[in-house]
Amino acid sequence: MISPDAGCEIDLRVNSAADGVLMEERLLGLSAKTAGCRVYVEGGMNRPPYIESPAISALYAHAQGIAQQVGLALPKQHRGGGSDGNFSAALGVPTLDGLGCPGSGAHASHEHILWGHLAQRAALMAGLLETLA
Repeated sequence: MISPDAGCEIDLRVNSAADGVLMEERLLGLSAKTAGCRVYVEGGMNRPPYIESPAISALYAHAQGIAQQVGLALPKQHRGGGSDGNFSAALGVPTLDGLGCPGSGAHASHEHILWGHLAQRAALMAGLLETLA
């Protein structure tokens, strides 16, 4: 049995605006390879890529220094995620993402935080708020 229709959503994350344009063109240009079939592609990139600028690197170094003062390791991580921080970073505003409490299950019914880390994370956020002008 062959289904009369099928669909999918694509969650595409890119490292540069140029990559976003290229991939969007390629995806929107897809066509069926089988006679009698049709492909409809709609949509596009819904946020700019998060690109680490020198100002973001400096803000991270500042946050890492505060984290060390409160006994917290703050390793640099790149997860290819997409958040509202992508918009502020694209505007040239130094932006850090992922400073919240660690946990697991992001955006799932079992999402949770490790409450034992709340005090250190709160101290980090307070330190940032006290030292940023």
